[in-house]
Amino acid sequence: MTRTSPAAKLLLVSGAAALAVLAASAGARAQSIDDGRALVQRNCSACHATGATGDSPLPAAPRFRELHKRYPVENLAEALAEGILVGHPMMPQFRFNPIQVSDIIAYLQSIQTSGHAQAGERNPAAEVN
Repeated sequence: MTRTSPAAKLLLVSGAAALAVLAASAGARAQSIDDGRALVQRNCSACHATGATGDSPLPAAPRFRELHKRYPVENLAEALAEGILVGHPMMPQFRFNPIQVSDIIAYLQSIQTSGHAQAGERNPAAEVN
């Protein structure tokens, strides 16, 4: 019979706890991305391409997957919370609560194109136009 030392037991328990925290964190992030996707689909997809592919229904409306080309996506948080106001009459004013802002930012970050992506590479989790 092999005995496990108290230090080894503590290490095993600590490792299991760390894995549980990581799994819960990954699950929460996935839920945040899903919630953000739903918010932008409901509020923005009439004019903007809100997914990883496709063109905006309104040609002048930027594709959300390319917002990083204009500014860091995180910089949208304040505007989303305080109310997005733009210089054209077709854009409605939106205001979101802090959790919604976090979800939208998480979703937007998940679909941003990158300079090192291969042609045709996509994020299947963000396949919404």
